[in-house]
Amino acid sequence: MHNLAIALSRKGYQVTGSDDAIYDPAKTNLKKEVLLPEIGWNASRIDKKIDFVILGMHARKDNPELLRAEQLGLKIMSFPEFVAAECKDKTRLVVAGSHGKTTTTAMIMHVLSKLKVDFDYLVGSSIEGFDLSVKLSNAPLIVIEGDEYLSSPLDLRSKFLWYNPNVSIITGIAYDHINVFPTFDLYIETFNSFIKTHNAKSKYFWFEDDAHLAKLASQNSTIPNATYNTPKFSVNNGLTTLYFKDKDYPLSVVGKHNLQNIEAASMACETINIDRETFFKEIQDFTGAGKRMEKVYDKNNQIVYRDFAHSPSKLEATTEAVKETYDNKLCAVFELHTFSSLNKDFLPLYIDAMKAANSAIVFYNKAVFAHKKMEPLAPEYVKKCFGNVKIITEVGELEKSVNNYFAEGQNILLMSSGKFADANFSFLD
Repeated sequence: MHNLAIALSRKGYQVTGSDDAIYDPAKTNLKKEVLLPEIGWNASRIDKKIDFVILGMHARKDNPELLRAEQLGLKIMSFPEFVAAECKDKTRLVVAGSHGKTTTTAMIMHVLSKLKVDFDYLVGSSIEGFDLSVKLSNAPLIVIEGDEYLSSPLDLRSKFLWYNPNVSIITGIAYDHINVFPTFDLYIETFNSFIKTHNAKSKYFWFEDDAHLAKLASQNSTIPNATYNTPKFSVNNGLTTLYFKDKDYPLSVVGKHNLQNIEAASMACETINIDRETFFKEIQDFTGAGKRMEKVYDKNNQIVYRDFAHSPSKLEATTEAVKETYDNKLCAVFELHTFSSLNKDFLPLYIDAMKAANSAIVFYNKAVFAHKKMEPLAPEYVKKCFGNVKIITEVGELEKSVNNYFAEGQNILLMSSGKFADANFSFLD
């Protein structure tokens, strides 16, 4: 939301806002742009001079400013609804899927930027070379990370249902967001609805080894689509090389899942007149999206990666990627932080997700349950759900265990959408 506020201000809109609290980096970024919001809710701020209200997902239905806007009959729009309205006349390239969508979107942005293509974008993370995660201008093309999460408290549809893509990618379907999709069938159905937003002139690319996507493709056979898979590659001394038409392209990212992301991105970009050889040439120096497979230590034949992974499929793909790329033993560390990962009914889906690691740790801070108003999980139950892992609930023990594995020479993979309770790891000094 704060990136959208900055983007709209730069485009010439007069932007005001309010929130119940604000933290960095949003606070610093908005202060630089003289856009700091009011703190707290005050219905008197809302008047008929306002052209429209953009409602964030975390506002409540009984928010006094929202109620006042409804009373005055103001135009109230969700974040994705507004973006869709702004880009209705653009070519819309949307990246969807349970995993890899931020990275795949960032790959496309990276190549387009290097080729000096004029485009707008919406992505769910900070991307090297881009000062905002949102850009809205008069560009004829927009690249959108299509999130399946809900649009707003007043609009319980998935965000990506607003965008009506000209071309899209669906990286795969693996159950997530149990708090808003209580069953896997409901989760699959929202992707089915996304496919139906394409028309006869649209096209979507999907990962052919995904049985759920295969079924949806057969059910929507009139919508143009094509499959992709893992391209030819090799791994030697930590370097991954992609092969295409008798040419080799050394890459800066690792793992089969990233090779699949590159393949999908290159095929989608081919529909907007970027040939695949050019795409592979320009993607070679791409190092990843912010907090997605981010290499934070690389010295003395030892590496440390930090990743945003939090769902079972992401944990498995990320752990396998690091293990198959490097010869050293691997210590994989995962923090239970999201609603789904802390949910007792969702947890069994994590079984053996970290089996590729030589040492596996699952950490959770008991205080997080009180913060999220959830029932605490017993360590014995968590261990049963994950399999062969060590369960840690105290930050001091986490620091000691991880630092010891690092001192032994193991590579380290840190996976969380949180901060590991601000643990002090020796390699992150």
